[in-house]
Amino acid sequence: MKRSCMLAAFSLALSGCAGLGGGSAEVRVPSNPDTVVWGYLPAGRAPVLTVRSGQTVEIDTVSHQGLINGTDPVSFFGAQGVAANEVLQDAVEIYRKAPRPKDAGAHVLTGPIAIDGAEPGDMLEVRMVDFKFRTPYGVNNSNKGTGVLPDLHAKPYPKVIRFDVGRRVALFAPGIEVPLVPFMGILAVMPPDALANTRPPGIYGGNMDFNRLTVGARLYLPVHRRGALFYTGDSHAVQGDGEINGTAIEASLTAVLRFTVHKGAGAGMRWPRAEDAENFYVMGMDADLDAALKQAAEETVAFLQREKGLSPADAYALASVAVNYTVGEAVDQVQMVYGAIPKRIFTK
Repeated sequence: MKRSCMLAAFSLALSGCAGLGGGSAEVRVPSNPDTVVWGYLPAGRAPVLTVRSGQTVEIDTVSHQGLINGTDPVSFFGAQGVAANEVLQDAVEIYRKAPRPKDAGAHVLTGPIAIDGAEPGDMLEVRMVDFKFRTPYGVNNSNKGTGVLPDLHAKPYPKVIRFDVGRRVALFAPGIEVPLVPFMGILAVMPPDALANTRPPGIYGGNMDFNRLTVGARLYLPVHRRGALFYTGDSHAVQGDGEINGTAIEASLTAVLRFTVHKGAGAGMRWPRAEDAENFYVMGMDADLDAALKQAAEETVAFLQREKGLSPADAYALASVAVNYTVGEAVDQVQMVYGAIPKRIFTK
C-alpha cells in the first residue's frame, strides 16, 4: 500500500435519508432476485455489472433481518409495528424468489460486480464514498446459543429500532439514542474457491463487520479471480466493536463505492488492509482470538517494515507503544482483530 494510495480526510456528515456523504455514482445496481445471492458465493456466477477501474457505483442492498425470522418480511415487521408500505419491496421479492441453499449463511449480497482489468495478484481498493438509508428502522437480533453470551436468551429476541435520520440517531429506548455510523458488514472479492456459507470472513474480506469502514475509508483486498468479482451486503446502521450479541443494527442501505485496481499490489497480501483519515488498519483472523491478535501483530510489523523502513525489532517496539488492537468481531466462527496504526505519529 504505497503513499499514493493514502487517504485524504472526508466529511462524516449525515444529511437525511437521502444520503450520508454527498457522493454520486455513474452507474447503479438494484437489489432483486436476479442481482443478489443469499448466504453463499457460487462458482461461475456471471457479473451483474462490469465497470472500469476508478468508476463509482451505487449498490442497493437488503438486510437479511425480516427474511430469516421464520415468516415473510411484511408479517415480521408488521408484528413489530412497521407498516407494510415501509417494508422494502426488494425484500419481499428476494424472500419469495431468491434461492438459499440449505447450509448457506444468512446474508443477502448484491453482486458480483466485475472490475475490468483486475487479475489475480492485483489489489482492489474500495473507497466508501456514501451510504444512504433505504428504511427508517433497523433490527438487532440475538438468540439462544449465539453471541458472546450464548445462554443469556431462551428464544430469539428481534428488536426493531427506529431512526431519526435527520438527527443522526437510532432511538434505542426512551432516553437512549445511539449515533448512526453506517457501514457494510460484508465487502468481498470472490475467494479462490466458492464459499458455501458467508458467515466466516477471510482473505477475500467478507463478513468482517469492521465498523471503521465508514464514509471516507478505503479497504484493500487481494484479487483472486479475473475481474475481482465484488459483492457487498450485511449493511449496518451502527455497530460496536466485537458485535457481541451477533448482530449490529442491521438496516438496508445503498452503498456508493469507488473501485480502483492496483496492478500487482495484492500478490503478497495475507489479509485485507484499510485506512481512513486517522489510521492505517491491519487485520488478523482466526477461530482463536489469541491467534487473530498474533496475526494482526505480525501484519503490523510487516507493514511498518515495508512502508516505513523499520527493522523488525523497531517495528515490534512501535507496535507496542503506539498501535491499538481491538476485537472487531467475536461472533462469526472466524474472529477478527484489527490494529489501528495512527497516522499522526509519522512526520514524513
